[in-house]
Amino acid sequence: MNSTTPAPLPQTGGDSSELANQTAHASQTARAGRMVSLDVFRGLTIAGMILVNNPGTWGAIYWPLDHAEWNGWTPTDLIFPFFLFIVGVSMTLSFAARLRRGATRGGLARHAVIRGAAIFATGFFLNAFPHFHMATVRYTGVLQRIGVCYMIAALFVLLTARRADAEGFAASAGAVAAAIAVLLVGYWALMRFVPVPGYGVGNLTPEGNLAAWIDRRVMLGHLWKPMWDPEGFLSTLPAIGTALSGVLVGEWLRSAREQSRKIAGLIGAGAAAMIAGRLLHYIFPINKNLWTSSYVIFTSGFAMILLAACMWIVDAKGWKKWAWPFLVFGSNAIAAFFFATLVAKMSVIYRVHVGGRAITWHGYVYNHFFANLATPKNASMLFAIFFVLLCFLPMWPLYRKRVFIKL
Repeated sequence: MNSTTPAPLPQTGGDSSELANQTAHASQTARAGRMVSLDVFRGLTIAGMILVNNPGTWGAIYWPLDHAEWNGWTPTDLIFPFFLFIVGVSMTLSFAARLRRGATRGGLARHAVIRGAAIFATGFFLNAFPHFHMATVRYTGVLQRIGVCYMIAALFVLLTARRADAEGFAASAGAVAAAIAVLLVGYWALMRFVPVPGYGVGNLTPEGNLAAWIDRRVMLGHLWKPMWDPEGFLSTLPAIGTALSGVLVGEWLRSAREQSRKIAGLIGAGAAAMIAGRLLHYIFPINKNLWTSSYVIFTSGFAMILLAACMWIVDAKGWKKWAWPFLVFGSNAIAAFFFATLVAKMSVIYRVHVGGRAITWHGYVYNHFFANLATPKNASMLFAIFFVLLCFLPMWPLYRKRVFIKL
């Protein structure tokens, strides 16, 4: 990991509020070409990811804060693809900015490989921590998928870009759209028509689908579940399509069109994608664990609409004050996820002795401070909100000091 520390902003007065400073910084950032709304969307996404991953008890969760059991979706199932979508949008904007500063296509490719590998390694470290039992450690995970999708999408975009030099950057929308189509149609064909030994053709059950069979063949004993993994090899292909959909949106946002037209275009395209994804559900069900093609289309459309909403509220209307907590999270998203995962793992591994018995720190905090405050579901949700606030605390001073930890 490395950190960049820009020069501090000038102070505007002795007791002027920190909130005013954050808003001024957001405005400066926007004028420099950075989309404040995208940072807000990223912050909302990472805060949501931390929230749903850390309830007080898994036995008492409101349905929007839990994953769909298999086919279908809940709001929780939108979070991971939103993050990959944002990766694609950010990649496009970042490449353009780096090229303006003198980077080369080859330099960007090296950066993409190194960064993707670093994100993958960070995810692997979190899986292995603290015991590092290599014989049973899970190979895949959220950060691993993000790293792989970022790397492959970035290299493809750089390879096919119509321009990637000191004069500017322009991803090839045609090549990106064609790649998305090949990935989604190809994945559907593989999952529907390739026979799986012992399960037959077109089996989409957790254990009987082609993706699960491949994962068992190459990494049995290193899966999330004994027989399958939601971030396995084959299902990473359509996930790359999610990142590439963000690339297309990034190109749309970089265009010279008026902001109102960009927002309207995102809403129109997003609504069409959601409708298409929902109709395709009857052919290839929306399924987060399989990352089905319909899931990619549906969630990418949803992400477009929410990004358009953030753009209208934050960029167009200038209503930024409410968003500063999400700017804090969005500016150090990977660091926030790393911290949250590390603390969550430590809280269930290490124990405290109470009344002659050992209980996890998670259980101790929940039972002593939250369980009796409300009904089980509300108490569980209150703990999750507390955990989000806990993860916010170390991110806040980093943001104030303009320290942005990047992988």
